[in-house]
Parts: sequence; structure tokens; C-alpha cells
Amino acid sequence: MFNLYYKIWVDCIQRAKLQSSNKESWPTITMIFMTLSMSANLVLIMTILERHVFHTYVYKIDFSFLPTRINNLLAYLFLFILPCVIMNYLLIFRNKRHEKLLPKYRYHDGKLFLTYFLISMLLPIVLLWVGIIFFK
Repeated sequence: MFNLYYKIWVDCIQRAKLQSSNKESWPTITMIFMTLSMSANLVLIMTILERHVFHTYVYKIDFSFLPTRINNLLAYLFLFILPCVIMNYLLIFRNKRHEKLLPKYRYHDGKLFLTYFLISMLLPIVLLWVGIIFFK
């Protein structure tokens, strides 16, 4: 499983490094795109688990002393964004691990990363539409 994770990361890094505008900012850009993808997947997985397995909200945090919008934003950051950022940092950027991974995995012209990113962003929307249309 980590093998696919590393392949996607290497594809993302290589693609970002090849863009002339990303010469200095590729670590930040790749971290943002991979974190967005991973957090979308985490939201989808937790939503499915909470609705169909646990039948209650088990993965939540509540800052009840804050206004609702700020509470929701902080909860999203702490529950979905922060775990992905920490995992990505520890597995890819800590001790410059990405330098060891780049020669190990083949570059797929950015197609592997793009496929992962698009599926991660579009699958929750498609599933929401299917749910609305077929399971009113």
C-alpha cells in the first residue's frame, strides 16, 4: 500500500519540479495538492464509516465556545488536514526522504498523480449526486 503512496508522491514531485514556475516552491505545492487529495479521501471514508458502520459521529471535535463556522473550520483542519500534513511530512520530507524515493520509482509524466487527484476530488461529488438521485 505504501508502494502506491510513494509512486504517487514521486510522480507529483517530478511533475512539479519540471514546471519552471515551481523551481523553488515545489515542496509547498506538492504538499498542498497531496494533502487536499488525501483529506478528501479521509472525509469520504469517515463519512461512509459513520453513516453505514457506526451509525453515529465518532470522529469529531467540538470547540463549542467558538462560533459555528470557526468551529467547523478548526474541526476540519484538526481532523482531516493536520493528520495528512503530518503523515506526508514524516513519510516524504523528513530527512529529505523524497531524494531517496525519486530514483527508486518511475515517473509517469504526472498521469498517476493527476488520476489520483481527480478521483479524490470528483468521487465524493459523484457519490453525493448518486445518493441524491437514487436514495432520496
